[in-house]
Amino acid sequence: MNTNSPAPGKDSSDLEITNISAHGVWMLVREKELFLSYEDFPWFKDQPIRAILNVQEPSPEHFYWPDIDVDLTREIIEHPERFPNVIGKSGVVSN
Repeated sequence: MNTNSPAPGKDSSDLEITNISAHGVWMLVREKELFLSYEDFPWFKDQPIRAILNVQEPSPEHFYWPDIDVDLTREIIEHPERFPNVIGKSGVVSN
């Protein structure tokens, strides 16, 4: 029995963290690879691997990491420069 298999009924190909490097996190979402650099998304930098791997997609194109309490959309990931009020230099969400 393979204990690394996804839970029954869950399509693991829709959302997967594919790499965690010194520069950021790579995420595969429905055959599209997204990169979350630590410069743009500093919340991920010093987190345990388990917390980064624990990502959910509560609705299409909306990603949530419950262990880190980080909530991002695909648009924010692809264009962080468009959201200066969401992603501050310190990585703290601002109003």
